[in-house]
Amino acid sequence: MLDIDGRIQIGEDELIESFVRAGGPGGQNVNKVASAVELRFDVARSPSLPEAVRERVLSRRDRRMTADGVLVIQASRFRDQSKNREDARTRLAEILRGALHVPKARIATRPSRAAKARRVDAKKSRGAIKQGRGRRDWSGD
Repeated sequence: MLDIDGRIQIGEDELIESFVRAGGPGGQNVNKVASAVELRFDVARSPSLPEAVRERVLSRRDRRMTADGVLVIQASRFRDQSKNREDARTRLAEILRGALHVPKARIATRPSRAAKARRVDAKKSRGAIKQGRGRRDWSGD
């Protein structure tokens, strides 16, 4: 059972783990042991997720999400398979915890009249400084 927060828990039957050989350093151990973990979680059809959380996870533009709504997490940070399993589960929980947060709706605002006036005054003063440059009378009188 993967605990996301106090209310949401994902059962072991919803998580599909496969073990593959990891690349990188590790000597002959890399060639013999399948220590990398590929964790798959079907977000689109999971009964454990509330509808709002499911929609937020699916709407994220994440390269780990397949077209079918399956979240694929690959963990090969450690040489030990059990550590990689724990790492993949932790990363899945972090993604789902991030989806629990409801984004605040943006309220469109307009600049005040005073703010517009300050902006125009700053532009005019800057323009006056630039106008003053290069106006020299080099006639010598």
